[in-house]
Amino acid sequence: MATAQQWIAGSRPRTLPMAVAPAVIGAAAAFSQGFRITGFAEAPLADTSYAPAGSIYAIQWTVAVLALVVSLALQVGVNYANDYSDGVRGTDDERVGPMRLTGSGAASPAAVKRAAFLSFGVAGLAGLVIVALTGHWWLIGVGLVCILAAWWYTGGKKPYGYLGLGEVMVFIFFGLVATAGTAFAVVEAAAASGAVAEFPHEVWVGAVGHGLIASALLMANNIRDIPTDVEAGKRTLAVRLGQRRARIGFALMLILPVLLAQGMIAVSFWYALTLLTLPLAVRPSRLVLNQQSTGPALIPALQQTSILGLGFAATFSAALLLS
Repeated sequence: MATAQQWIAGSRPRTLPMAVAPAVIGAAAAFSQGFRITGFAEAPLADTSYAPAGSIYAIQWTVAVLALVVSLALQVGVNYANDYSDGVRGTDDERVGPMRLTGSGAASPAAVKRAAFLSFGVAGLAGLVIVALTGHWWLIGVGLVCILAAWWYTGGKKPYGYLGLGEVMVFIFFGLVATAGTAFAVVEAAAASGAVAEFPHEVWVGAVGHGLIASALLMANNIRDIPTDVEAGKRTLAVRLGQRRARIGFALMLILPVLLAQGMIAVSFWYALTLLTLPLAVRPSRLVLNQQSTGPALIPALQQTSILGLGFAATFSAALLLS
């Protein structure tokens, strides 16, 4: 039976900042817009569709925290699901890097699978509360798609992670959907309480930027695993591109978010704050671009990329709120 420490290691804590960042950017974008409360003069006293500003802010903060729970639970869920699926396929038999619960035999495949679905369940419950607070029931469909995408990364008969689509899906779901989805939910929570709030379109720049950094994290992981993935028949994007192009792609995915953010300087000079994260991109880029860095030597790049992701989220969010 796996210990608590092994279960924590199996959840791959170094990937969790990538789940925090989109919720932070999305919430900051929503709060940067503010809201207006109208109609009080005409609204009857018994009409509960209107709420004071303090109550609306409380609802918005509740939705923002719930969005963070959804993002974190999905990240942990996909990590356990990946552990289970790769473990039962034998892909993890010769792995280096984070603790593999299934592949190492520390936990049974059934236990790891239950942990994955328990995590998905937590995400689903938090998502249902968001749905209730915003009134947009179609979001249930979005949530189901996110859970299926998390499972099919390495699960199912034809996992897309084995076809080289892992980075694409990370960009879509942990970049665009998670970031813009958080902003939408927070804004709509205010609207559902009788306020007038607008969707912050600036959030798309942050969503693309974070999506690229999150994809870079997966790319670094897959570059490290190229030898064992080739042997196991797992055709990740890194395997398809080859060592040289995959490493260059990784470095570009770290630099592009900052460059994209500079395009927002025309809107507000505060977006120049994101330049402060460029030094954080140097160490992981140099490490991965070094062809001599292989296997365990690439593990530090994962943590460094996570730190960069948090730095970009913090500076971009600050720019949103200060603009």
